[in-house]
Amino acid sequence: MAKKVVYIAGLGLIGASLALAIKRGQPEYEILGYNRGEQSRNIALEKGMVDRATDDFAAFAPLADIIILAVPIEQTLTFLKELAGLDLKENVIISDAGSTKAEIVAAADKYLADKAVRFVGGHPMAGSHKSGAIAADVNLFENAYYIFTPSSLTKSGTIEEMKDLLSGLHARFVEIEASEHDRVTSQVSHFPHILASSLMEQAGSYTDEHPMTQHFAAGGFRDMTRIAESEPGMWTSILLTNRQTILERIEDFKDRLDKVATWLEQEKSDAIWEFFDHGRQVRKSMEIHKRAGVDSFYDIFINVPDEEDAILGILELLRGTSIVNIRINEENREDINGILQITFKNREDLEKSAKIIRENTKYQVFLD
Repeated sequence: MAKKVVYIAGLGLIGASLALAIKRGQPEYEILGYNRGEQSRNIALEKGMVDRATDDFAAFAPLADIIILAVPIEQTLTFLKELAGLDLKENVIISDAGSTKAEIVAAADKYLADKAVRFVGGHPMAGSHKSGAIAADVNLFENAYYIFTPSSLTKSGTIEEMKDLLSGLHARFVEIEASEHDRVTSQVSHFPHILASSLMEQAGSYTDEHPMTQHFAAGGFRDMTRIAESEPGMWTSILLTNRQTILERIEDFKDRLDKVATWLEQEKSDAIWEFFDHGRQVRKSMEIHKRAGVDSFYDIFINVPDEEDAILGILELLRGTSIVNIRINEENREDINGILQITFKNREDLEKSAKIIRENTKYQVFLD
């Protein structure tokens, strides 16, 4: 197989993880990296994520067969314009990793129209609360959706070449039109972040008069607001580049809240019951807990006693199993199944771990 040169601009969590996964699938390829900050450049070089690194974006672009822009959305738009003025290889593939697509695809079509290049939008739907090259994970994209949004510059074979390049990600590839991508993600990703931060802002103000609020905020409230800890700069960019669609989701949600308020005022118990039941049925029907769904994590809840080394004993049983997160839910059990919550990335690990715990302990085990 011919050796290719891949240039990844942005060596944060996504870019560095892409580099690791590409090296796993295409070890013969040369991977070049750009990052403005020295620390992530040095980490990427020391850990072998990239073969060479620079803080000058234009320096490596002419060498590349494939360029992936894994930088914030505004920087992606700037780099697309800059690429139009560089002497690039003929038929170079240019892609990105942005969370919104319509504005990026439009910019590529505008700036690169007269260049002998190919462009396809990209969005790896994976992430972490950690950041930077230090947090890179070769398995970050496993079973996650990797979305391609074609442009007028997406020539025949472009997406197939990208799939081959990214085979080491072990992701699920999906092709969708850019504007439809933005409509769908506005509902299941962008708008939920607004809700989470709004809930936290409301709870913060409420706590001023009702201090016990912060002590009772566990279970469902914790899970609903987890994403409020996301990086503000990134989400500001996402909202501003998908503004109209998100505004539509906000207005739609206002109408739904107004309906619930009316039912409460009129004491319509049947309507309220139907509201909760419909929400429950819709959630069951969605692919939230299926492989490669929007939320591809799997949780196990274990009722463990308040005894020394009980939790350590469970973790020892699960030695060698990939665990995404561990939570100890002990302040408020009003709406959770157990006090120890362990999160896995796939159902196979979840079911295997549940079997191990049930066979080796007397603890109650619940799967989500």
